[in-house]
Amino acid sequence: MRAAGISTPRLDKMPGMFFSANPKELKETDHSLLDDKTHKKRPKTFGMDVKAYLRSMIPHLESGIKPSKSKDILSVNEVMQWSQSLEKLLANQIGQDVFRSFLKSEFSEENIEFWLACEDYKKTESDLLHRKAEKIYKAFVHSDAAKQINIDFHTRESTAKKIKAPTPTCFDEAQKIIYTLMEKDSYPRFLKSNIYLNLLNELQANSLK
Repeated sequence: MRAAGISTPRLDKMPGMFFSANPKELKETDHSLLDDKTHKKRPKTFGMDVKAYLRSMIPHLESGIKPSKSKDILSVNEVMQWSQSLEKLLANQIGQDVFRSFLKSEFSEENIEFWLACEDYKKTESDLLHRKAEKIYKAFVHSDAAKQINIDFHTRESTAKKIKAPTPTCFDEAQKIIYTLMEKDSYPRFLKSNIYLNLLNELQANSLK
């Protein structure tokens, strides 16, 4: 994907987002690259400009990165792969966070929050399913939920019945609807947004240095 050069917006006006400040939660070995200049075939990672750009979107990013590894978080190839599918975007931790920042700017961050909550729910131990199912339902599905997701009446009622005897799949129907909504609606706009294009442009510019 070739992004047209565009002017960089005021980064201090971009919406923030949550990112773990715990260094142990960052899988440095997944995306880190050796600093040895002899490895010229390895994709180059971003420099200080992009690091500052990410920090402006993800306020807690820097505190969770060891200084020696702060340049090795993201590569041009990774960010370009985000444009291949929503699945690839959501498979990347920073991709999730940048997309959530975009959704927050559109006042629809509840969609990715619900999707992520469902992904986490599927990994829940059986004795904790009921408590977590109730929490997700009240937060996102209930008609009076503070972060109510946009699903049809039938799915809302069906989900309400399923959580009475919760299983790991009781939110699957609602989760699929929200994923499709993001895929068809928000995701295409994200790929054309300043948040994504500026990040990609900065990475590409730094890879040529």
